[in-house]
Amino acid sequence: MSSVSTAIREVLLTNEPRAKVMGARRVAREWKLGRLSCRNDVAMPDLPGRPERPELLPPNRMPKRGKAQSERGRVALWHALAHIEFVAIDLALDMAGRFGKDMGEEFVGDFLHIAAEEALHFTMIDRHLRSMGSYYGALAAHSGLWHAAHETRHDVAARLAIVPMVLEARGLDVTPPTLTRVQDSGDDRGARILQRILDDEIRHVGTGVKHFIACAERTRQAPSALWKILVLRHFRGSLKPPFNDSARRTAGLSREWYLGVVAATPSVLKPNS
Repeated sequence: MSSVSTAIREVLLTNEPRAKVMGARRVAREWKLGRLSCRNDVAMPDLPGRPERPELLPPNRMPKRGKAQSERGRVALWHALAHIEFVAIDLALDMAGRFGKDMGEEFVGDFLHIAAEEALHFTMIDRHLRSMGSYYGALAAHSGLWHAAHETRHDVAARLAIVPMVLEARGLDVTPPTLTRVQDSGDDRGARILQRILDDEIRHVGTGVKHFIACAERTRQAPSALWKILVLRHFRGSLKPPFNDSARRTAGLSREWYLGVVAATPSVLKPNS
C-alpha cells in the first residue's frame, strides 16, 4: 500500500494543471477509501511543480487588469481567480503532507478534502475562462502566493494562522462584492461559481480555525493570543477592513481574533486587486 505522503508529494511535483487537478482528487478519494497508508515517509518539496505558463511576476510588476466591465478586465479577473485556486490545491496538499504525521489522520483527511475542493474550483473557473476565449496561463500571475507556505514550513500553528485564517479569510471579505459585480454584469454562471467557492471557503477557514485551536490547546496557550503573535511574526501583508464579519464568524473567526492586529500589521505586500 502506498503511503499518503508519497502520493501527496507526487501530486505536488506535478506541473500540468489538469494532471494536478486529477491527482489531487485521486489522492483525496484514495485516502477516504482507505487505500493509502498513514505513513509519512517522504519529505514535501520546498516548491511545487508549476506549468511553464503563466509567467509568475512579483506583486509590484503585475500589469493592471483594466476596467472591470471590459472584456479584458473580465478575463483578467477570472485568470487571477484561477491562479489563486491553482495554488490553493498545493497549499492544502502541502498542509496534509508536511504536518499530517504530527497532527493525525483527521487533519490529513480534512486538508485532502480541501485540496479536492480547490481542484474543483480551479476546474470551474478554467472552464469559465475558456468560455470567454481564454485559458489559465494566457496572462501573467502573482508570484507571492506560495511565500506564506515557505515562510511557515517548519510550524503547523503558523501555517494554519496565516494560510486559512488570514489568506483564505481575506477571500471571505472580497468574494461577495466581486460576486455582486459579476452578477450585475449579467454573468449568472460566474456568479454561481463564486457563490459555490464562497460557501466552500467558509468551511475551509473553519477547518483551519478548528485545527489551530487544537494546536494552541496542546501548548496551553490562548488561541486568539497565539494567533496574533504568529500573524505579527509571519505575515508580511496588512489586515485591512472591510471584513465580512458574518462569514468569518460562521467559520469561527470572530472579530475579537483579528481586530486587535489590524492596526499593528505592516503594509509590506498589498494584495493585487
